[in-house]
Amino acid sequence: MNTAPATIRLLRPSTMLTRNHVAAIVSYRRPYASSAAAVHNSQQKPDWNRAVSEAEKIVGYPTSFLSLRWLLSDEIANVALHLRKLVGSNHPLLKTAKGLLYNGRNNMQAWGLIVLLISKAAGHLNVDEMEEDKAAGVLHSQRALAEVTEMIRTSHLVHNGLVNIYPGLYPEPVILNDMAFGNKIALLSGDYLLSNSCAELASLRNQDLVHLISSALRDLSEAEFVGRRDSQNNPLPSPFEPLNRHFNSKLPLDPLESLDSLGSMPLTPALQDWTRRNVLSAGSLLGKSCQGTLALAGHGVELQKQGFLFGKHLSLAWQAYLDLEPFMSGSPYSLGISFNLTSAPVMFHLEHDPSLFEEIDKGVNSVKDVDYAKIHGIVMKGPGITYTKQLQKEHSQKAMEVLEVFEESDARTALSNIIVAMGGE
Repeated sequence: MNTAPATIRLLRPSTMLTRNHVAAIVSYRRPYASSAAAVHNSQQKPDWNRAVSEAEKIVGYPTSFLSLRWLLSDEIANVALHLRKLVGSNHPLLKTAKGLLYNGRNNMQAWGLIVLLISKAAGHLNVDEMEEDKAAGVLHSQRALAEVTEMIRTSHLVHNGLVNIYPGLYPEPVILNDMAFGNKIALLSGDYLLSNSCAELASLRNQDLVHLISSALRDLSEAEFVGRRDSQNNPLPSPFEPLNRHFNSKLPLDPLESLDSLGSMPLTPALQDWTRRNVLSAGSLLGKSCQGTLALAGHGVELQKQGFLFGKHLSLAWQAYLDLEPFMSGSPYSLGISFNLTSAPVMFHLEHDPSLFEEIDKGVNSVKDVDYAKIHGIVMKGPGITYTKQLQKEHSQKAMEVLEVFEESDARTALSNIIVAMGGE
């Protein structure tokens, strides 16, 4: 029975969209810079794609759960039909949709796959045979948790596409209407995914797991209030000060409870700031999902903690890799594409040369006022890139060390290959 909210069901036309139709909508207009990015990505991703493809064979699923089950659901597929009205409007939702479709096709949003691989690597203890998915070698509840993880992650990305519309921002009525309509679609789509993830999580009837994933949702929300933001809530680096937390939490495994040195890297203010932002916005969810899937299999607290650490370090290694891309040789970012001003290379350079804050402070009202080409050139000449490469290496090594607690298996090898494919070795 379809339990979609009435507000979503009203958007359903008489015909259904295929995935190719959705892709055609969001790729209707592609600027030159995006083509350059595609060329760059095609040079960087072969090993990653191969590693993920082999991992999918191990768990018995050919594609991401999200791409297969949720992006082609009645509600989301039909909401995509309304994206036609946004083509040419520059609403952030179009960019988000394109990223989900094309990155999904290139196996870049493989969080559910990671949860399944760690599940299979650990095995399960004293579980009823009826609970086991024989094809994948994991429990049905673990497969459901993998879906929940991807849905929560995607709903967060979609909600981040909302535009803060304040008086005078869009004087043209047509543009204002387009942006307001895009906000409605982003809000409804994100809410639909999030509500379905909560319903599926509740259906597992495991209070401890609900408690755990709820704390990950709390962390996602808190990430939006770390440091300075411009008028559209884009993050800006702050002068490096201790980032205090304004609540006392008794939830398990607070992801920030033990920030210390990272291998050969001392815990500098820049490293602490970057780690806090990215653990809250991503590492907590993947880490707690890996922890939760081991709990579902009946493993003890110590192994659950190792699962949490693996997910957290893997997420941070991946984020460091993404942060490096704009500053690598052959990057399309020299064409003027903006990048995250709180990325690791920029943060490390600011610690080395605080005078760069003068340029970044121009973006207090809008990051569009920042001269990205100038910042890119300055960072390229500084130590930030070297430090970021070391950061990725350290987190990759930490993730590899955690894998040693599991017995050797195809699933463990697949996880190792994914880390290596990110450039972690």
